[in-house]
Parts: sequence; C-alpha cells; structure tokens
Amino acid sequence: MSAQPKQPDLLSVHPDRISRIIDVLSMISVGEFSPERTTIPIHEQDDLAALEETLNVFVRELAATRREHEDALVRLATSHREMEEKLSTIERQREAIRDLSTPIIELWDDILTLPIVGVVDTQRSVEMTERLLHRIVQGKARCVIIDITGVEVVDTMTANHFIKMVNAARLLGAYCVVTGISPLIAQTLVQVGVDLREVKTLGSLKDGLRECFLYLRQHAMRQR
Repeated sequence: MSAQPKQPDLLSVHPDRISRIIDVLSMISVGEFSPERTTIPIHEQDDLAALEETLNVFVRELAATRREHEDALVRLATSHREMEEKLSTIERQREAIRDLSTPIIELWDDILTLPIVGVVDTQRSVEMTERLLHRIVQGKARCVIIDITGVEVVDTMTANHFIKMVNAARLLGAYCVVTGISPLIAQTLVQVGVDLREVKTLGSLKDGLRECFLYLRQHAMRQR
C-alpha cells in the first residue's frame, strides 16, 4: 500500500499571505481596522482564499457596526445638548414667570412694595419671602408694603404666610405694612380667628405709602 503524499505546509508555501492574515487579526484586536487598510487582496482561489474573504467580510461588517455606533453617539450627544438647552430655556421662562407673578417694586426711596395677585400657597410664600428679603438687603430698604388687593381669598394659612413674611422682613430692620385688606377679607380673618394685631394693616396702597412716609420722617427726626 503506497503512502499518502504529504500535504504541503501553508506557512511555508504562502508565508506572505499568512503574515498578512496575522497582521489583519492583530489590527482587529486593537481596534485599528478599516476596509481600506485591512482588506486582503485575493489573487488565488485556494483554502486560504476562503479565510481571507471571511476576514474581509468580517472587517467590513465590523467597520459598518462601528460607524453606526459612532453615529448613534453623535446623535445622543446632540440630543443631550438640545435637552440641556430646552431645560435651560424652561428654567429661564420659569424664572421670568416668577418675576412677573411676584414683582417687587421700588415705589419710593427706601420703600419697596410687593403686590400679590392670585393664590398664595406654601411654595409661593417661600419664594416671595426669599425674593423680598434679598431685595431688602440688596437695596437697603427701610420700608416694605405688602399689598394683597389682588388676593381674592385669605384663609388662616394664607394669613399666616403674610405674618411670617412680615416678621422675616422685620428681622432685617424693615418696617412693614400690609395693605389692600377688603371688608370681606377683614370679616373672614375675624371669623377664622387670625390675630393681626402685631401687623400694621391698611386699606389701600396709598394709605400704606403715607404710613411709610410718616415712619421715615419720624425715624429721621429721632436720628437728629
């Protein structure tokens, strides 16, 4: 029985092609690949050609997947920036709405007025108080008129918010009056038992301004 002929060693027959395959695998392993750089030219149709073509297909698909991932990351980054810009715009709009809903006006030298319109809940009360105290310190105001003409309903909780606001302003040395108390609100406060004896209350903003002028004049006379 004759011996089978020995198959040739591919490494010895095609050392350049084997070396190229190894180079391509090395570049793939470190992520340095592209169809332009790592495509293996196929000149012969043999056993190695099938491996070379498989590597070429793998490199093309891998490169396509990487491009898709990079495009997805770019879209994600763009979406993130757009979302941040939208959130920033919303925050600026919210701040503008707060400024419009709670304007603090320098009515006269050393006199600030806070006209309140609408419903006053705990959150809004805290925001108004913070803004008012900031303006008192910033402008060194000595008088504050809190005008509630635009507040339709004043219950116990709302009245307590105003009392706390007045007390906080007093701690900063500002003289405070509350104006705009209608007969209906006055009657409601009496019925619910709210004690406003420690708060100077007046009927109109004009009366409040006159009261602040009187306070400033008396203060100036005491300083002489």
